[in-house]
Amino acid sequence: MAAAAVTIALRIVDALAFSSTWMALAAAALVAASSHALGVPADPRAIGLALTGTLAIYNIDRLRDLERDRCTAPLRTAFVMRHEVALVGCTTAALLLAMALFASAGMGAGVLLLPALVLGLAHRRLKRIAFFKPIYIVAAWLTVVVGLPWCLAAGASPTILPSHAGWLIAILALSILANAVASNVRDHEAGAARLGSARALAIARGLAAVGVVCGALAPGPVRMLVAVPAATLAALAPFRSSERYGLVIVDGALLAGALVALMLPAA
Repeated sequence: MAAAAVTIALRIVDALAFSSTWMALAAAALVAASSHALGVPADPRAIGLALTGTLAIYNIDRLRDLERDRCTAPLRTAFVMRHEVALVGCTTAALLLAMALFASAGMGAGVLLLPALVLGLAHRRLKRIAFFKPIYIVAAWLTVVVGLPWCLAAGASPTILPSHAGWLIAILALSILANAVASNVRDHEAGAARLGSARALAIARGLAAVGVVCGALAPGPVRMLVAVPAATLAALAPFRSSERYGLVIVDGALLAGALVALMLPAA
């Protein structure tokens, strides 16, 4: 009975990770945590756009790049191939919802998100450029998880302090960059292929550690975001290059850190 329960739990975790739902939930949670840190209400449109947009963009890449992913993520590729019809349906629904939310968010949010959309759709080709991959991934994620709630909160009272936003960007940029570098270690591609796994992993841990320091030094309302780089560093400390460890534990650290941050009081 216990073994059956464990098997079912593992299948659920695999489904969440391999269907890109894990990353979509992380994006939505980071939007909510960023809003909380900035002292503004979490706009449902921002959370919805982060969730549906991330799900759609990531799954479009998974479905388009099966041949390349067979080498870097064979378990996920097998899952995508087995459930291709369901994933296409899920991705289509997410894309339609994202488009509706995109239209309701206003012109400012549309202009802001357009570059992130272009980068996401071009990921299949851009990820082959060794040291550029982590940079555009961080830029796209920051646009969504910090820029979007900031944009939709324009005119909110109290006004968002630029210094608080700066600390928030630094903390999350370091966390997401650490995640991206570690993902390259797992996939043996991009910068990690040039630098070597050991050196790239050391860089990823260093980035997460600097993120923890920034979080500890940040002004009161933003300090709670220290949970994100702390969770990332905890995931990277015993790093394993297995596909499940990377997709479930390392990527899940962004989600876990955001959820912990949401539970901490804004000082």
